Amino acid sequence: MTWSIFRKLVPAALGLVFAFSFTSCAPIKDDHNKMIISVSDQKLLLVHDGKPVKVYNVSTSKFGIGDQPGSNRTPLGHLQVAKKIGDNAPAGMVFKGRRPTGEIIQPNAPGRDPIVSRILWLNGTESHNRNAFNRYIYIHGTPEESRLGTPASYGCIRMGCNDVVDLYNRVGAGADVVVIRGSMKKPRTEAGDAPTYTANAITPNRTST
Repeated sequence: MTWSIFRKLVPAALGLVFAFSFTSCAPIKDDHNKMIISVSDQKLLLVHDGKPVKVYNVSTSKFGIGDQPGSNRTPLGHLQVAKKIGDNAPAGMVFKGRRPTGEIIQPNAPGRDPIVSRILWLNGTESHNRNAFNRYIYIHGTPEESRLGTPASYGCIRMGCNDVVDLYNRVGAGADVVVIRGSMKKPRTEAGDAPTYTANAITPNRTST
């Protein structure tokens, strides 16, 4: 191979390498997992390929539902996971400004209410929740685990320290999130049966503001 031919081939080969690198690093949307959050139940249902997988206790806003800036309310409707923050941080790690501080606190630490463990930053995909991302609406861990199951947040969806780590490890960026007003509970077949939850709860009237 002559030097002139070599000089022509090298830039082409490098171009292919860079093209492959950028293509392989492009984010892949998680189309397999969906999270359904019921304000009525204060539960998050994880659905994988259309099948319910796991139910978690959560807390939505104590100020109610809505998406107005400054309202501290939880938005309804269809959203997506825009960013995942907290890879490999230990459960209970305190985050400030979406950065780990190095402090780790235990569940129900007296007088403490920071964001802990993991952050799933949500982006609204509908006109009535379009402010969600700029309002910093997250699914995140809370040390106030004793208040899970009741509305207690300032707009975000709170989860237990370990539960949010588990959810974070199961879902990817771009995964769908649906916040509904109504219940996901299936009717009980017999008295005393434990409640079960269904992904069929998503209807327009249950997600609208």
